[in-house]
Amino acid sequence: MKKLLSFTTLALCFTALTLSSCGTPKKKTTTDPDISSVEQQENMGDMALELNGDSDSMKAGGLQTVYFDFNSHTLRSDTRMSLDANVAFLKDNASVSVQVEGHCDERGGVQYNLALGERRAKAVREYLVSNGIAGSRITTISFGKERPITFGHDEGSWSKNRRGNFVVTAK
Repeated sequence: MKKLLSFTTLALCFTALTLSSCGTPKKKTTTDPDISSVEQQENMGDMALELNGDSDSMKAGGLQTVYFDFNSHTLRSDTRMSLDANVAFLKDNASVSVQVEGHCDERGGVQYNLALGERRAKAVREYLVSNGIAGSRITTISFGKERPITFGHDEGSWSKNRRGNFVVTAK
């Protein structure tokens, strides 16, 4: 009986210690009342600008991932709006260089999707260059269907995988 009580006490102590060490500290947010919320968001975007950071993980400053329709590399109107914001960011941050990754959903063959991803990345690059960003700051690569961001087998997942992701290569 005494061993059972000791074991139970030990198990409870171990559980309590394990659970207490699993907590994560709350992030401290500092706000300056003299800076507007827009400026604070811009400053947060600057902090999230990491070398090799990407727009999918929101570690590429203000750069936004852009999306495409099925079997298309044509820039949609919402894609152009995101790209306009990316142009403004790149103009404001002249030292930043990027790699545009072309991605596809899981449907179609490997070679077909690699070619489609390349056309998507090049369409994005051409848009940026035509809007004043130096071509020397932008490289492209296609991953086809090899790097999905979601793994579902439905239109909701597929639409998120048909994208142009921005990766910071120099800052």
